Amino acid sequence: MDLEPNNVPPLELAAVTGFNGQVRFGMRLHPDREHIIYPLGCTIVLRRIKDDLKNFLHGHTGEVSCVSMSKSGTYIASGEINSQGFEAEILVWDYAARSIYTRFQIHEGKVEALAFSPTDKYLVSLGGQDDGRILLWSIKSKQAICSAPALPLSLCHRLTVKFSNTNDNMFVSAGRATLQIWELDEANKIRPSDCQLRKLKRTVKCIEFSADDEFIFCGTTSGDILKIQTKTRYLSNYGPVKTKHSLGANVLKVTCTGELVVGSGFGNLTLCSASNFKAIKHIQLSNGVTSIALKDDGLHFFVGTDASQIYCINYETFSAELISTSHHGPVKDLSIAFGSSMLFVTGSEEDIRVWHIDKPKELLRIPEPCMMCNAVHLMVDGHSIVSGWSDGKIRVFTPQSGRLLLIIHNAHRNGVTAMKGSRDCQKIVSGGQEGQVCVWELLKHGHKRLAFLTEHKSAVTCVQIKSDDKECVTASTDGTCIIWDIVKFVRIQKIIAKNTLFRTVCYHPEEHQVVTSGTDKKIIYWDVHDATPIRELQGVQTSAINCMFITHDGRHIVTGGDDKIVRVWDYMEGTVTHVGVAHGGSITSIKVCCNNSTLISSSADGAVMRWKFPHPVLD
Repeated sequence: MDLEPNNVPPLELAAVTGFNGQVRFGMRLHPDREHIIYPLGCTIVLRRIKDDLKNFLHGHTGEVSCVSMSKSGTYIASGEINSQGFEAEILVWDYAARSIYTRFQIHEGKVEALAFSPTDKYLVSLGGQDDGRILLWSIKSKQAICSAPALPLSLCHRLTVKFSNTNDNMFVSAGRATLQIWELDEANKIRPSDCQLRKLKRTVKCIEFSADDEFIFCGTTSGDILKIQTKTRYLSNYGPVKTKHSLGANVLKVTCTGELVVGSGFGNLTLCSASNFKAIKHIQLSNGVTSIALKDDGLHFFVGTDASQIYCINYETFSAELISTSHHGPVKDLSIAFGSSMLFVTGSEEDIRVWHIDKPKELLRIPEPCMMCNAVHLMVDGHSIVSGWSDGKIRVFTPQSGRLLLIIHNAHRNGVTAMKGSRDCQKIVSGGQEGQVCVWELLKHGHKRLAFLTEHKSAVTCVQIKSDDKECVTASTDGTCIIWDIVKFVRIQKIIAKNTLFRTVCYHPEEHQVVTSGTDKKIIYWDVHDATPIRELQGVQTSAINCMFITHDGRHIVTGGDDKIVRVWDYMEGTVTHVGVAHGGSITSIKVCCNNSTLISSSADGAVMRWKFPHPVLD
């Protein structure tokens, strides 16, 4: 059976929550001043500012590593990360048509940086560490014009490129121990000339030209800014000398009035003079700045951080308003409200968040600093959120206010790895890193441990409870799934599979079968009465399946894994009906709401994606 994404219909992506703030200069403001453009996973998001309406550009198979936009706004270019030894693609998008204009493929492993020439005539691309080459592409002919070889990594390493503001034949490349101005000659060859920095040794992270191209400004990891005279290639000035930008000058922008806006790795955002680099205005943000998108009206501009936050900055008062936030670490688990298609909950690094499905809008954030939420479950009655954490504790919160209702200390010594609440909301079954399974009773003013089950030999990866609350099934990386009686607290059946580490298990709604998957890439149906395999499907070709969900009508299975693809399966036919390609990290959790209208998936890159589920409930 062929499982390649291009052989089956695609899932329709309805909404995305997330912004990859780790991509340097990834957030851009379109010249129409109505849309912010930024990467998330394998997707480019076009977000309309006034009403938050989003469009999505799909085409990458690897995580987006860089984004550039032409000066006219006609084109967007994006590069990706691929596996070592494989070529990474550059996609040039037609902004108006919201479609791919052309593809370029030559850089090995990663595209590090991209830049358009001022009249959209050329695109320059820089390969990553394994490639290091510079390529100049013609936008009109869709062909490479010329190239420059990589520099010896032992001596220097290019990190960024930037085109002149007025000259289609000049651009700059810079990085560790290298700063070069390139010019395209009549023979269509690019020739570099080194900039003279006196005795300074710097690693340049970002480049900006002055409006008239007289000077080049370079932000460095040392926290100072270099000012290079373009014609002479000589260092004109540098600073600040005393109070440098903490953790490096990550981003530079030249304003319409000639000043510099500088964002640092420590979160300092500074407006400074372009002549002496003296600070004029300053604000401290909560995380390192990775993107600055200026508006030409001089009223406000946008800033993106490495913690996936987007701020709107008032230019006059230099005050910040947080307009968007999302998970910046892996989303380990999610849960949809039972019997409702309105709310869902996600658990990630340092917090739990409650979302409205239709927006999707963050309604509540429950912070737990310096910890990872590995499992989260919204109880059936909707009155509590139970969560399992890396510190070995189970915490129960209210979904309305986030108030802590209960904490179970030392639930699992090396961290809670899986958990589920019962239908009657009286019990929790949890699994730990060392393989223990615990059954807890929730009391009015506390809790009681009912059982401590120790047959698994390694981490419990998934817990599912039968609808009558009398049995549960647990999956483990020891290669076993165990069906437990959680009234008598004994094992009923043990499922053993060779050559696999189980990642996920589900009950079919009729509860006469369980379905498992894991590192062997197979989906296996098992009879719950005698633990014998009934059917085996080859789930994917190349990587593990991490999560699975069977729809409430039992007609479809949804899976996600390390190949970053969402797949919808027909339960009876065993065939893939739809695929969704947008995630840039391994898919960690997947759920379908009770009315089969919405599918929600989360991934290790912090993205939460809402898809239109293609199979409605039959009447």
